[in-house]
Amino acid sequence: MKRRNLITAAALAIMATATAMPIGLRAADTVSLPCLCELSGAGAVSGTNYRDGAKMAIEEINAGGGILGKKIVMTDYDTQSDAQTSRALVQKAIDAEAYAIIGTVYSGSTIVNMLVAQQNGVPQFTGSEAPNVTRQGNPYIFATASSSAKGVPGLTPYFKDTLKAKKIAVAWVNNEFGKGGRDVFIKEMKSAGIDLVADVPSEQGQADFAADVSKLKESGAEAVFVYLNEEESARFLKEAKKQGLKVPLVGEVTLTGQKVIDLAGDAANGAYAHVGITTGANVPAIQEFGKKFKDKYKRDTDHNGLKGYIAIYAVKYVTEMNGSFDQEALAKKLHGLTLDVVKYPGMLLTTSWDNTGEMSRESFMTQVVDGKQKVIGTVPAN
Repeated sequence: MKRRNLITAAALAIMATATAMPIGLRAADTVSLPCLCELSGAGAVSGTNYRDGAKMAIEEINAGGGILGKKIVMTDYDTQSDAQTSRALVQKAIDAEAYAIIGTVYSGSTIVNMLVAQQNGVPQFTGSEAPNVTRQGNPYIFATASSSAKGVPGLTPYFKDTLKAKKIAVAWVNNEFGKGGRDVFIKEMKSAGIDLVADVPSEQGQADFAADVSKLKESGAEAVFVYLNEEESARFLKEAKKQGLKVPLVGEVTLTGQKVIDLAGDAANGAYAHVGITTGANVPAIQEFGKKFKDKYKRDTDHNGLKGYIAIYAVKYVTEMNGSFDQEALAKKLHGLTLDVVKYPGMLLTTSWDNTGEMSRESFMTQVVDGKQKVIGTVPAN
């Protein structure tokens, strides 16, 4: 009798769960693309933008019938900007039958958590830009922006031909992101015959940049490459203005981002940066994305919103090419693939991945003018 009651209770519980789940959202009718993103902590702005861009794509795709007839469901997993937390959450998302992982943005987290996705054969679309992410031989990791290994070399002609700098300095954050960019930059400058006269590391979360800026002023550098996280970039720019550092300040990715501009105020004016993608680009599809994002969320987005958006569309397009939800096939198809924006408009720009999961596409040079990021040039895909 007890056994019969237990079986009955279990059956009722299953029926109740099935009944509670709306028609069209049952597991058989959905595909899970969870967001492993920095929704709190130091990376909250980056992670939230990445998540919100992805959700915009999901709404559009679901409105058009989903992927192979399945609606996309995205569950948020807040990594709290912590590497070990992110590792545990990747496993949790995989246990919940994730088809692919969306995130993380912080390179230090991705280096740690992508091993879990790899071991389980789950493709992962990361917003991280440290070159080391795609150099681990992981066949399941895919970038949604070019790493510094691709982006920083695009700055070399700017330092050499535009600025005509003979002596440069670098200010960088001592983490996975910063070290990767710093190493690529120094190698590029050496190849270009430009002398490095100051190499100034700082710590993540550093509040006081007085000594750093002083070293840079005394170095005799004709330009400074600034490769810091957003909040640190803003503090650096404020200190540079305070001390009257007059040489060009040139960054990659973060230096001219909206969060830096908001935090640094007029101290951000004049800063330059190479960015993989920006809503300021004179590309109608990208400008339309920026408008829709602002209308929906009542704020502008940095490049991370765009990266999250294209991550979802990449999953859609490649899955439809394969004709099935096969994770191994998804990963294999992406290697060496180019998605032409004419045929695949959700990519916003023609996008390629190499055999390591590194991304290549057209990118942009920007400058902060009157408190706004302005595109001043285009860098061809490399």
